[in-house]
Amino acid sequence: MDVDADLLRASGLRVTTPRLAVLRATETMPHATADDIVTALAAELPTTSHQAVYGVLAALTGVGLVRRIEPAGSPARYERRTGDNHHHIVCTMCGAIEDVDCAVGHAPCLTPSETHGFAVTTAEVTYWGICERCAAAERDDAEPLPA
Repeated sequence: MDVDADLLRASGLRVTTPRLAVLRATETMPHATADDIVTALAAELPTTSHQAVYGVLAALTGVGLVRRIEPAGSPARYERRTGDNHHHIVCTMCGAIEDVDCAVGHAPCLTPSETHGFAVTTAEVTYWGICERCAAAERDDAEPLPA
């Protein structure tokens, strides 16, 4: 039994090879860009266009099977982890992205000082910093050269 096919059907979407392939790609490559996904599908579906992948991502995002995130200064990225109001931490040097669980444990994590009449359902937080790999590279660059 194919869980992804069942998810597509339950969401009201037809089961197609591109949709299944994009779901697999977003599962194995969290926070992938559309270009990353096109590249990942090249061997399996060599005739799949960028436009087709964008269409599939829009459909999957529309029914909540995939989440679209847009860190400032970065292309949109896609992930399968949905519905839990988690957040992200982004490396300011290399752009690596990791998930960060909700700080309080329930949605929304933050209560705004003013809702302006909105019924708040989620809070989206992006933390920025330097990942371990980039920090280590900076330390290595800072060490003096041997005499």
